[in-house]
Amino acid sequence: MDIAVVDDERVMRAYLCELIEKQKLNCRVEAYAAGEELLASGKVFDIVFLDIRMDGINGIEAAKSLRKRQEETVLIFITGLKEYVFEALDLYAFHYLLKPLEEERFTQVFQKAVREAGRKKEKQGLFIKTRNITIDQSDILYIESIRRKVEIHTAGNQDNITIYATMEELGEQLGEVFYRCHRAYLVNMAYIAEYGSDSITLTNGDRVYLAKKKYGEFVKAYMWYLQNGGVSSV
Repeated sequence: MDIAVVDDERVMRAYLCELIEKQKLNCRVEAYAAGEELLASGKVFDIVFLDIRMDGINGIEAAKSLRKRQEETVLIFITGLKEYVFEALDLYAFHYLLKPLEEERFTQVFQKAVREAGRKKEKQGLFIKTRNITIDQSDILYIESIRRKVEIHTAGNQDNITIYATMEELGEQLGEVFYRCHRAYLVNMAYIAEYGSDSITLTNGDRVYLAKKKYGEFVKAYMWYLQNGGVSSV
């Protein structure tokens, strides 16, 4: 999960990063001193903590520009002023935290934001250029590599889809809900029914290989997924 902290006060930036790191989640945090820096980075973030009163463009204006290209980003405004709350709501802000920050309150909001970001990722679609179609990620059980093609196994009564693509590029598009358990398989952790030392069973009964050298890493990733809003039938 990618998180941005934007505040023109160096001490506040450091404090926010420290609070995030205390959550002990598998995430990458980047800090910016101005809204212009955030926008110039061109990076896509799952969660953005954004101060409102800053030199240059303020947080509200930065959020407006951000929304145009990153609609799914979970926005959390942090400010010492209450009068911006309605403008924040107009931008579909997830929350509005007032300074000085209370660590307990921050933790509550942050954990909810992580769950919300996870839900947004699951709702994203996988666009397949060669077929000019979009598949809802939440409908994908797993992806199997077969020679130079990949087969996308879907839930329900949908037909599987075979395309020319690499597991690497699909893995980048699909994000953290999917795990590369073997060089030939990407699994959607939402559909895991059970797992052992060398295989994973999906809710439809299909079984895929789990590389033995990846077992420990897989368990950590799956536990993180469950602890941060994931739902499984295990």
